[in-house]
Formats: sequence, structure tokens, C-alpha cells
Amino acid sequence: MPEQITPLSVLYLQLHGAGTAVAVVLCLYLLLCRSKAIAPDITSPARLRRWAAALFGVMALAHVWWMLFYTFSDNTRSVIYGLLVAIDCMVLPPVFVGTLLNMLQDRRRPLWPIFVIMTPCAVLAVLQTALPDIDLTTPNMVYGLVLAVAFIAYMVVAVRQYGRWLRDNYADLEHKEVWLSLALLIGLMILLMSFEYTDNYVMSTIAHLTGFPLAGLLLWRVETLQSLIPSSYPTDEGRDYMKGQGAGYANIGELLAKYCEDTQLYLQQDLTLTQLAAAIGTNRTYLSQYFASQGTSYYAYIHDLRVRHFVARYREHTAALKPIVAQKLAQESGYHSYNTFSTAFKQRMHKSVADWMSEESEKSSRSLS
Repeated sequence: MPEQITPLSVLYLQLHGAGTAVAVVLCLYLLLCRSKAIAPDITSPARLRRWAAALFGVMALAHVWWMLFYTFSDNTRSVIYGLLVAIDCMVLPPVFVGTLLNMLQDRRRPLWPIFVIMTPCAVLAVLQTALPDIDLTTPNMVYGLVLAVAFIAYMVVAVRQYGRWLRDNYADLEHKEVWLSLALLIGLMILLMSFEYTDNYVMSTIAHLTGFPLAGLLLWRVETLQSLIPSSYPTDEGRDYMKGQGAGYANIGELLAKYCEDTQLYLQQDLTLTQLAAAIGTNRTYLSQYFASQGTSYYAYIHDLRVRHFVARYREHTAALKPIVAQKLAQESGYHSYNTFSTAFKQRMHKSVADWMSEESEKSSRSLS
């Protein structure tokens, strides 16, 4: 970077300090604050909160050690520089990936492959200091770019698979926050690479300015993401019933009627297959087999119940001459996304919500006349 002090360099230093301070504050907030400033009524994953805190903490430390390096030395061929680059390679990518996996609430994919594929970057950075006459920086940067592109492609495929898993296990099919989580982490990764691959104040200043809204978006994502960990239900009666019958899944239809339909459990937003199985006293394998034997699926069953509930509630409001707001009735029927509801409704009623409501209104008018 240029050695002379300019207004742009002063702005860069101010933004660098502000970015460090924001990262420290957010790290401490996520680690120490028990209450939530955003969406306190939503139960977000505790693991994601800790990983996001680690991400902010590591980014703050990276800000500090690079500022100290450029303050006291700007020798990019020194051993200290090589070690700092190696630390960046071995610490930042795993924390980024760990945060993303916890946004997806995916505990199946391990982190050790990230350490393995980042090891060449760390080794090349250290070797560059030992072999100053050989340019190892360019191959290192090319390798990093290839890894970034490969990672993005891999995660796009993984998120698509994750979306299919959500559709098989959750009644609400929207879940656009999955793609938002991926886009957010990709943005943060590009931000990190901009610091690594640029050496002028203009690009670094732009990167700093971009970092503030991304940090705010990450905090919002952590605070508002609904935990998908199954909750427990008082299901002793259901389990006793299953034991008494001695059945595999032959009696699941009766249990669904008793513990899901009669209790209107299907109105619970983001009800999972595992949660429903626990509520009726069986397991998800038996429940999946039962739905398959009936020629349907879990989310089709839940959507059928919810759409029927909407229809019944709509007709109750019409008979009582109450004002009707379709979005509100859809939410009461278990949907937090109206787009998901309208899609499910059209698949079952073979017409849009608006057309159906119009026909119902005409029927009501004729019956009154």
C-alpha cells in the first residue's frame, strides 16, 4: 500500500478500526447476551450463535494482526508475513464453512476436509518466505480462487439437496432463508478474498464499507433463523397405545386422527416428520412407510389438512359475516408463507385462492337471495 498519508488512507484506517470494533462487539454479544435483540420469540440454533461469534472473533483478530503488521513492517517477504497468511488460510475458511453448515443446521458434513485442502495454501505461504527468489504468491492465489469457485459450486449443489430434505420433512415448502444463508456466506467469503488479493486503499476501503451491511445481515440471520431441532412432546399415551396394539404401522391412521387431526397439531408451523412421529408415539420410518402405503407423503398429508382448515375457517367467517383476510387465515392454518399456501391450495383445489374465494362469495350471495 502507498506509504504517504492521504485522505483516502485515513478513511481506510478509520473504517478498519470501526470494522474491528463492530466485529468485537458482535462476537461478545453473541457469546454473552442471553436475550435476543432481534426476533426474541424465535428459537434460533445455539450452535449457529457460537459459530457466528467465532467468525466475528476471528475476523476481529485478523484485522488486528494485519494492522499491527503493516504498522511496524510492510515486508511481504518476511517470515512473519508468511506465518500470518498461513494462519489466515487455516483459521478463516474453516470458520466460514462451519458457520454456513450451522446455518443449514447440517451436522453430517465434517470440517476436516477444509483443513486438508487449505494446507497447500499455508505451506506455499511459508515457503515463499524461505524462497524469496521464486514467485509462489501467484500459484497460491490461483489455487485459492479455484478452491473458492469449487466451494461455491459444491455448496449450491448441497443447498439444493438440503432443500429437497426440507420438502420431505417440513410442511412449509418456502425456506428461501436457505439460499439467503448461502448468498450471505459467499458475500463474506468474497469480502475476505478482496482483502487478500488487493493492495490499494480504494478496493480495501470499498471492501470495508461492504463489510458493515454484511455483518448486520449475518447477525439478523443468526437471530431470526428458526431451529429445526425436533422438540419433545408428551406422547406417553400414544406410545402405550402402540405397545398395546403390538402393531408396526397398521394403526398409524388412528393415531394420526387422534393426536394430529383432533388436536390440530398440523397447525404448528414448521412441523417436522420427526416431530409428528414423536407426537403419535412412533418413529419417522414407520410414519414414512405408512404415508407411502397410502400413496401420499408427509407434506402432502399436512397440506391437505391445512387447506381443509382454511376452507372451513373461510366458510365460518362468511356465515358469520366477519371480514376475511386470506393472508391471516392462511397463517392461522399453519403457514408462515402465503406463497407456499397459495401453491398448496391451487394444487388441491385446482384454482387460485382468489378465484375460489370469488366463487364462494357468489354462492353465498345466491343463498342469501
